[in-house]
Amino acid sequence: MAIEKRTWAEPFKIKVVEPVRMSSQAERQQAIRDAGYNTFLLRSEDVYIDLLTDSGTSAMSDRQWAALMMGDEAYAGSRSFYRLESAVQTFYGYKYVVPTHQGRGAENLLSKSLIKPGDIVPGNMYFTTTRLHQELAGGTFVDVIIPEAHDPVNTHPFKGDVDLVRLEQVIKTYGRERIPYISIAATVNMAGGQPISLANIKAVGELAHQYGIRVILDAARVVENAYFIQEREPGYQDCTIAAIVKELCSYTDGCTMSAKKDPLVNIGGFLAVNDRAVYEDAANLAVIYEGLHTYGGMAGRDMEALATGIEESLHEDHIRARVGQVLYLGQKLIDAGVPIVKPVGGHGVFLDARAFLPHVPQEQYPAQALAAALYLDSGVRSMERGIVSAGRNKESGEENKPRLELVRLAIPRRVYTQAHMDVVAESVESVFSERESICGLRMTYEPKYLRFFQARFEPLAG
Repeated sequence: MAIEKRTWAEPFKIKVVEPVRMSSQAERQQAIRDAGYNTFLLRSEDVYIDLLTDSGTSAMSDRQWAALMMGDEAYAGSRSFYRLESAVQTFYGYKYVVPTHQGRGAENLLSKSLIKPGDIVPGNMYFTTTRLHQELAGGTFVDVIIPEAHDPVNTHPFKGDVDLVRLEQVIKTYGRERIPYISIAATVNMAGGQPISLANIKAVGELAHQYGIRVILDAARVVENAYFIQEREPGYQDCTIAAIVKELCSYTDGCTMSAKKDPLVNIGGFLAVNDRAVYEDAANLAVIYEGLHTYGGMAGRDMEALATGIEESLHEDHIRARVGQVLYLGQKLIDAGVPIVKPVGGHGVFLDARAFLPHVPQEQYPAQALAAALYLDSGVRSMERGIVSAGRNKESGEENKPRLELVRLAIPRRVYTQAHMDVVAESVESVFSERESICGLRMTYEPKYLRFFQARFEPLAG
């Protein structure tokens, strides 16, 4: 007898709620004007459904809240640090751990430890804070991701893969002595949350080690990446998420971790490496920029919650529901004919602003304009991932013009229900139906670094 397909449900019960309200159209118009048409500058109290980021916005479990009470706040040698260290060693497999206040703290320590002026850092597409730390240390990022990653409609299952031929060309062109490490993200945020395959990262590791070059993983969403490997890569359907994560990490020499993503905490991160000398250098720098190497910018209670969150993030039912919610929203938009990045990524749905607003040239910041329009429609906050995020060329000062001009709907973990996703989908569809009325923007204020966080804009018309 055939078994009917059943509706899925979130694998948790809700114990605490935070009331939210839908503001009026007039209130939203005033709020977005006051924010300079930058959703980062909106007040959270003016937002109805907040999909700005999945970073630090997760709901912690009862076990994590209980772990907070176990925090050892000793300045040196905190018991909570050793529990965190053990969790990293057990589930990711790295030997040495330096806690940091968040992921960019780890990126700073890594860049200062390994990069010297004139160095080249190849990677599978840039990330904003990662590239900036590399540049501030004197390095230059070189993109070696496969070409399919730059095409939003291409359905390659692993658009985070490295172009191995291109990578070897970069190594031969610049020489191994100028390449401190290869920067690998799993998943690739700027490509739309796209995963890298195990076969590819294994090949990257083998090629890198052949030339004596390290591979450093951005592990913030490695669990989501493992989910896609389990679903899409032949031979891994019967492997656990935990086993896939550990194997993926084994092909690298260390990682930076923003624990505000997969590990389900609101603050924290770490740098983990296998090389004792690199660890000692980073631990020494941590004393300058973060805190003592056994707390590194984190309270003991936060390290306890992080250790618990690392374990919880690997639960099969959790990650299936987490990514499933993203896929649910993505499929609703695909069915409605809304242009999005395909396949749907792990942490959010990415609207293709070029296809959404073909009448707005890239120089007029179409993704920024689209994010503002979505907020005006319903109070849903999203963010730009296009020319504004790409910033300027560090040598010429000209704006970088990425092929991908996207608006990210990043879904926090364990926060919203399926009904919230329905509301978001309806709002996006409504804006899409009125897309010809959306005009471009002019930038009125541009900060020196990471301009997408604080830049301000005004409409060119209307």
